[in-house]
Amino acid sequence: MYFTDRGIEELEARRGDEEVTLAWVAEQLRTFVDLNPDFETPVERLATWLARLDDEDD
Repeated sequence: MYFTDRGIEELEARRGDEEVTLAWVAEQLRTFVDLNPDFETPVERLATWLARLDDEDD
């Protein structure tokens, strides 16, 4: 298990039954980057990856 898996598992355990919109997730990511500017690049990469999951070119 990667170290980051712990955070993912906590997210799933605490909020796994909730339904949220992608707009809500995007706003939370913006807030996170505002509070933690050092994470701008990884958050941008994650958001781009999620946005392009269905692209056939990748």
